[in-house]
Amino acid sequence: MTRVAAMEKIVFLDSDSIIADIRRPAFPHQWVDYPATAPDQVVPRLADASIAITNKVMLRREILEQLPGLKMVAVAATGTDNVDIACCRERNIVASNIRNYSVHTVPEHVFMLMLALRRNMLAFRADLRDGAWQRADQFCLFTHPVRDLHGSTLGLIGHGAIGQAVQRLALAFGMKVLIVEHKGATTIRPGYTDFDSALQESDVLSLHLPLNPKTRHLIGAREFGLMKSSALLINTARGGLVDESALLDALRAGQIGGAGFDVLDTEPPRQGNPLLDLDLPNFILTPHIAWSSREAMQTLADQLIDNIEAFFHGTPQNRVA
Repeated sequence: MTRVAAMEKIVFLDSDSIIADIRRPAFPHQWVDYPATAPDQVVPRLADASIAITNKVMLRREILEQLPGLKMVAVAATGTDNVDIACCRERNIVASNIRNYSVHTVPEHVFMLMLALRRNMLAFRADLRDGAWQRADQFCLFTHPVRDLHGSTLGLIGHGAIGQAVQRLALAFGMKVLIVEHKGATTIRPGYTDFDSALQESDVLSLHLPLNPKTRHLIGAREFGLMKSSALLINTARGGLVDESALLDALRAGQIGGAGFDVLDTEPPRQGNPLLDLDLPNFILTPHIAWSSREAMQTLADQLIDNIEAFFHGTPQNRVA
């Protein structure tokens, strides 16, 4: 049954974060969107809103407590670390997120990074620019090792929808896949591999889990010390999952074989970040774009409105609060 209520006011705080055809909800409403919203603009812009849409704009407790009319937070992403979920529950604010929209685009990005690093694409490109092939005595260059994915071992830390999609691609490439148990777990679930053992055995580690107090700096100096010297670390999830200082040290010391990252601890990195200046052929950094294929963003936009319509009709879906 449709809720009896005044016309909803929906405010999208950072609409430039999605490139898609966003349909309007099929119920009476007022729609306002802002390309971007600075921290000091959040409360004024949501002052009379009943539904807030945010991708990355922070909605912390001190903000939510100033918004007595807010009924729903529609997160235009899967990750909800920018929203105080506990406060939403206390204040009976429904919070919904987006599920499984990037199950094709993120795995493709993972394998782009993996292939480029295993086959030393950046190093060979630099050789060509330096004229090494042009000066070669034979038809090809052997200046860097080229390794196949086939027969190598992939450790998946996080086995949700995206992790499972990465697993399917890995199996198609002929890789052995280890599903990694929680760090510090005393009981290993059937089909899972102990955390430390997986780090020691994997040729590639790929992270697919949310950022929270338990997962922050999941990978640090200790973990790099367990990995093979030829191993790759792929992170398309959240920057805070990895201790960036430890990663920098591991790459410079040759402690691991390389890394492919799509995320940083602070985004955008307005105050700089040492990884931005790391000019090594075995490190690839992309600007948080793994999720952003046009197809994935349209799926996200459609589900976003589905979530809002479900809330309006009294049957919230994809709830996190």
